[in-house]
Amino acid sequence: MKTKQDIFAVLQQLMVKEFELDAEQVHLGAHLYEDLDLDSIDAVDLVVKLRELTGKKIEPDAFKAVRTVANVVDEVYALIDA
Repeated sequence: MKTKQDIFAVLQQLMVKEFELDAEQVHLGAHLYEDLDLDSIDAVDLVVKLRELTGKKIEPDAFKAVRTVANVVDEVYALIDA
């Protein structure tokens, strides 16, 4: 995972597999809670999966402001680029 596009591709696959979403639903503008119907437990699961993928600890506070798929991509990109 080097570029934001790479991160998005991995994130999309992860969300399709873990949350039983259709790939078309998972786009950069999709809101996690309103559009994808994720809840707080799903968000925690997502953080855990992303930590496994990146090998980096993700601070829960960093994810509190995350609302869209693009926000998740940006946070992960910042983590692996750090």
